[in-house]
Amino acid sequence: MPLQVYSTLTRKKEPFPRKPGEQVSMYVCGPTVYKSSHIGHMVGPVIFDTVKRYLTYLGYPVKLVINITDVDDKLIKRAGELGTTVPALAEKMTADYFDCLKKLNVTGVDHFPRATEHIAGMVEMISTLIQKGHAYPAGGDVYFDVSKDPDYGKLCNRDPKQLEAGARIEVSDKKRNPGDFALWKSAKPGEPAEVQFESPWGRGRPGWHIECSVMARKLLGDTLDIHGGGLDLQFPHHENELAQSESATGKEFARVWMHNGLLKMGTAKMAGSVGNVVNIADLLQRHSPETVRMLLLSTHYRSPIEYSDDRLIEVAKSLQGFYRLFERFERIAGESFYELGELSQTKVEFAGPLNKSVPALFIRFREFMDDDFNTGGAVGVLFELLSVLNRFADEAKLDTSPRTEDVTDFRGGMHVIRSLSSILGLFWAPPAKASLGGDDKLVGGLMQLVIELRNNLRAEAKKLGKDDPTKKMLFAQTDLIRQRLGEVGVSLEDRPAGTTWRVG
Repeated sequence: MPLQVYSTLTRKKEPFPRKPGEQVSMYVCGPTVYKSSHIGHMVGPVIFDTVKRYLTYLGYPVKLVINITDVDDKLIKRAGELGTTVPALAEKMTADYFDCLKKLNVTGVDHFPRATEHIAGMVEMISTLIQKGHAYPAGGDVYFDVSKDPDYGKLCNRDPKQLEAGARIEVSDKKRNPGDFALWKSAKPGEPAEVQFESPWGRGRPGWHIECSVMARKLLGDTLDIHGGGLDLQFPHHENELAQSESATGKEFARVWMHNGLLKMGTAKMAGSVGNVVNIADLLQRHSPETVRMLLLSTHYRSPIEYSDDRLIEVAKSLQGFYRLFERFERIAGESFYELGELSQTKVEFAGPLNKSVPALFIRFREFMDDDFNTGGAVGVLFELLSVLNRFADEAKLDTSPRTEDVTDFRGGMHVIRSLSSILGLFWAPPAKASLGGDDKLVGGLMQLVIELRNNLRAEAKKLGKDDPTKKMLFAQTDLIRQRLGEVGVSLEDRPAGTTWRVG
């Protein structure tokens, strides 16, 4: 099946508008940098970074842009509260945002334009809209006239009056129509000079929506292949972007509109306005970046993402299965999973039993991703591969008496996991080794002693008769050792080659 993508504008899945080898332009709305990054700020970047990874895998050169809103009413208010300047606050919060993206392995963004770098372009586009009769100056402000756009509301599939009800539309007696939105805002008394810019209508600053239109057009051209962002931006932000851009250029603004679902805590949407956001820096003190990225990709991108600490703990436990497989591979093959090369799109073949299962799963992964970038289904395929490869290693006795051809097939299967997980941006580096604290060398020695004592108890128990009460007592002691270690976060793994331990 060729790649199909759901567009919010047409409300259906359509063939991707580009062919492999053709340049793809993608613009995603970024944060207003007035506070530290929270988990909601990471949803879009992780999802569209993954979209770019898959398109790149298919042979598309992709240019991905995420903007930074560094001038806004929220920034002005917050800087005043903190006794700092808007540029200083914006720079600090932008650095925090970049650090969070890096930790979550968001590596595909080509440009992070800042709104303040494109003021001249915004003034030029606003002037064009005025000249074409789509906008009007009003007492130092400039507004877009929604009545002059006959298909305004087409992205949300609602007429302008319906959109006005309950929407985030600023009230002003300068407007001709209640739904008109600001392209330029005149400077208010007492506002700091660093947020006031020169324009034909007086000193002031751009409206929110014009910023994205100008930055997208400057870096990607008049028509984008993909415009992405959270579902909460569909109106008014994206509707207004679309209206002003197409009114200014006379061209289609975006071929595909992709809107990702939002995070939910219980029945409530996670949002700053609700007051239930989770700071990323705090979250990463409790959970690994890989756990967070896996959570964000475990559902289809258009669906809500269920967020809770319990859900993150569940995801973290599921990841342990992969880490154990990677360690097993290193013991068997003598090489690191993380140093394996990635496969091309060529057919995957194996000499033995894996040829019945792994190539089929490889194809299923592709089918899920070709069906509107269904990362939830693709993650499920990774877990199926995990089971298949562990079962193969057990049946082929790779831990104790491996045959060369079986090890070769096992390595091939690990190559597949490496390639497919890289498309999702997962397993980019070995997980940080957990510690019990204190002197790790001492802890390691004590753990080895506990394992030897447990093994001695098991050996003695196996010598006794089936109904001997001492046998049951000895095995009960070995179970107690495993249980107590588990309570402090240590798990034991009994293998043919011996017992090993790990934290987590």
